[in-house]
Amino acid sequence: MRHYYTADAIRDAEAPLLSSLPDGALMRRAAYGLAAAIARELGTVTGATVCAVVGSGDNGGDALWAATFLRRRGAAATALLLNPERTHAKALAAFRWAGGRLVETVPESTDLVIDGVVGISGSGPLRPNAAEVFAGVDAAGVPVVAVDIPSGLDVDTGAAAGPHVHAALTVTFGGLKPVHALGECGRVKLIDIGLDLPATSVASMEAADVAARWPIPRATDDKYTQGVTGVLAGSATYPGAAILCAGAAVAATSGMVRYAGSAAAEVVSHWPEVVAAPSPSAAGRVQSWVVGPGLGTDEAGATALWFALGTDLPVLVDADALTILAAHPDLVAGRTAPTVLTPHAGEFARLAGHPPGDDRVAATRRLADSLGVTVLLKGNVTIIAEAGAQSRSTGTTYLNPAGQSWAATAGSGDVLSGVIGALLAAGLPAGEAAAMGAFVHARAAGLAAADPGPSPAPTSASRILDHIRSSIANL
Repeated sequence: MRHYYTADAIRDAEAPLLSSLPDGALMRRAAYGLAAAIARELGTVTGATVCAVVGSGDNGGDALWAATFLRRRGAAATALLLNPERTHAKALAAFRWAGGRLVETVPESTDLVIDGVVGISGSGPLRPNAAEVFAGVDAAGVPVVAVDIPSGLDVDTGAAAGPHVHAALTVTFGGLKPVHALGECGRVKLIDIGLDLPATSVASMEAADVAARWPIPRATDDKYTQGVTGVLAGSATYPGAAILCAGAAVAATSGMVRYAGSAAAEVVSHWPEVVAAPSPSAAGRVQSWVVGPGLGTDEAGATALWFALGTDLPVLVDADALTILAAHPDLVAGRTAPTVLTPHAGEFARLAGHPPGDDRVAATRRLADSLGVTVLLKGNVTIIAEAGAQSRSTGTTYLNPAGQSWAATAGSGDVLSGVIGALLAAGLPAGEAAAMGAFVHARAAGLAAADPGPSPAPTSASRILDHIRSSIANL
């Protein structure tokens, strides 16, 4: 599990080390790790040319010390000081003693630029002088390694309010911050500097976490103990949504999938293992309900949502059912069974009364708390917040960076709903089920793009569905 920490938590963890270590030792420890990461990025250090763009304070000190270490290994090192009178004095002295040169502009021969403008204490976009420097760096195509965070990005939200650094690699120290999942940081390298960090309520699942939790059938299991997923989806207008959702539940190793709705013939023709019924009440025993994809917002759709939320079973609410719920939020009031909502930004705005905004984590937490549910806000970085996460008294917030946009295609959300519904049926907690489903869904989209097969649309929802089972098997 990857954990993410606030800037305050990092500073609090640094305090004991700063008081116990010799002056400057912690900075040099961080800078040595930074220099090693830059050396790997360069490949060959001797003869390479690096330029540190240096702001005031410790972030600039890290950049200068790293440039100093690289200079000692044979690189040509220059430094552009944005605020000379506030440059870290000891780091600057070491840099100049090692033979580093001060420059007014980034030299044309530079192989790599170190962004040491601002760190986790900074806020707002790049100031005009720094913005001009990095506009030139971008135009020249010189790769940038950012120190801690790319300058100009918000450490908590990853948002950019104006000009900011575009980093190929971000090297951070002690612990990851939310920006490293939410912002444009390039690749992220974490350097261990010996911090003793507390527990955190913001995390990302990794493959090993998902593999350890995925409900693999045991020797004594039968189709009922593996989880029976009920699907209320599709309509005469959108039968494909039902096909995708039910098929995803099958692929996600649900013990049985029951479908109820008007697209029964189409669903069974694609997935003969699905048990179909004309209505929810006739569907038989299930252990979770997925309601909404392609359902419509007419009376039939509303009736299906009323039915599902009226049970004491876990329910996933998506698509058209979210539109209905936005008009009738009282449907989930006081509900004690797990409830997962999976809106995209537009659906989120209907539910919350406003768009998510730049701080998507805080917005998702607020909506989860206000409705008493788990909310999965879709996006290139998917946010999953359980009720209670806003106050951080209970609940975990999961971040799932997709790493690509292959899942941004019509019908993809229907597949995601079916996967999460199967996990809910297997008895997983709502937050974990949503986070695991998002992880596998993103991985399947990546596999579909890498293995297009005969289809002319390698990232269609059907292709993503085709790779759900293999993405689980290869965790």
